[in-house]
Amino acid sequence: MMESILRTVISFILLILITLVIGKHINAHKNHYNFALSITIGSYIANMGFNTKLGFLDMMAGFVSMIVLFYLLLIAASKSRKIRGWLTGKPTVVIENGKILETNMKKVKFSIDDLNQQLREGGVFHIQEVEYALLEDSGKLSVLKKKPFQSITKQDLNLSSGTEALPVELIMDGKIIEKNVSGKYDQEWIQTELRKRSLQLEDVYYAVVNSGGKLFVDTHNDALSSPADVE
Repeated sequence: MMESILRTVISFILLILITLVIGKHINAHKNHYNFALSITIGSYIANMGFNTKLGFLDMMAGFVSMIVLFYLLLIAASKSRKIRGWLTGKPTVVIENGKILETNMKKVKFSIDDLNQQLREGGVFHIQEVEYALLEDSGKLSVLKKKPFQSITKQDLNLSSGTEALPVELIMDGKIIEKNVSGKYDQEWIQTELRKRSLQLEDVYYAVVNSGGKLFVDTHNDALSSPADVE
């Protein structure tokens, strides 16, 4: 029993360390290569932790070797477009100039039902609205609508648009997040805003300054007579 516990603990720690290094690449599942790697990592960790019939050190050596190889390929891919093409693949055009490319769809075994489903999932219910559609290596469909069906932007309306700022969280569960208190949003500013709302610090569950510079405050007491009980 102790051997299983020790193997599990070491495997878990190793998984955490690996995730810190390459977790963003694995979790994205943006191509078949990353998807296959994530499954292989899960298989390795499971066997290292629970399969006592396999030598732990041999398994760990194989696991570490695979991760090192993956990391080296990441470095090589960042410097070579050709290697990136091998690893990540290329998108397949399935609609061009509003025309469905049946030959390309047959090559990737992508049916018209698949196409319509992914268009609907992307908010497109009429195929005649589409100018271009590309099936990415991740299996997702990227769509460019025809101009009459594209959403209007501020630029189209000649409206000025400044740069957006990241939201700044100031209070969480009645406590000020000290590392975010700086510049304009100092302790005095926070207390002033709370007084405007007749609130004490302990009344606040969550407070954040949004990208528009406005303060959103949520209190512990939501004053809802019958809140929805839906997770």
